[in-house]
Amino acid sequence: MRQFANRYLFLLGMLLVSGCSGLLSLSEATAPVDLYLLTPKSTFDPNLPRIRQQIVVTEPTATAAIINDRITVQPTPLEVRFLPGARWVDRAPLIIQSLMIESFENSGKVDAVGRSAIGLRADYLVVADVREFQAIISDTENPDAPLVANVRLNIKIVEANSDTIVASRSIEKLQASASDDANDIVAAFDLALGRVLKASVEWSIRRIHQHASSVADGS
Repeated sequence: MRQFANRYLFLLGMLLVSGCSGLLSLSEATAPVDLYLLTPKSTFDPNLPRIRQQIVVTEPTATAAIINDRITVQPTPLEVRFLPGARWVDRAPLIIQSLMIESFENSGKVDAVGRSAIGLRADYLVVADVREFQAIISDTENPDAPLVANVRLNIKIVEANSDTIVASRSIEKLQASASDDANDIVAAFDLALGRVLKASVEWSIRRIHQHASSVADGS
């Protein structure tokens, strides 16, 4: 983490030298930033059941530290920072929603999936809450310990007609970054989120199939 702190201070020092205004805000629109995106999951258990029901993936909820387009770093449990000079291409919850929809499509086991904004009539809703989406220190006792991307989603399956929660689960994955460089941190996020998406999609498909089958059987 010392390397990240040194980089953080160096970048702030460069801003001071250059005479930029708004030095206390790294979100200044005139500051050059690198934009980063993440990827959907494309490989799944081939034995997943096929579901004919239409699924809507809602926009995930999140805390103020996550709901923006900043790449969050949490050096201590009570401190939040943002990676300087780097942002996500969109707000984190929207990125996760889009990647989850694409991951459902990539599974090849879902006939219709989308977001409510397109007017899709849902049989089931996949409702996610982003509980963790930040880089943390793997070992607070070691200042040189690598940063770790921490991604955790709380997911609920809701039957749309009855507005009833039929299943819920918390899924969390951790991935160490190769270094404190932004590219490596983002790569760690991509791996951690990919594993969360895989687990989320597979679990959701199985739970929806199980519930829909029980309703069809009248049980």
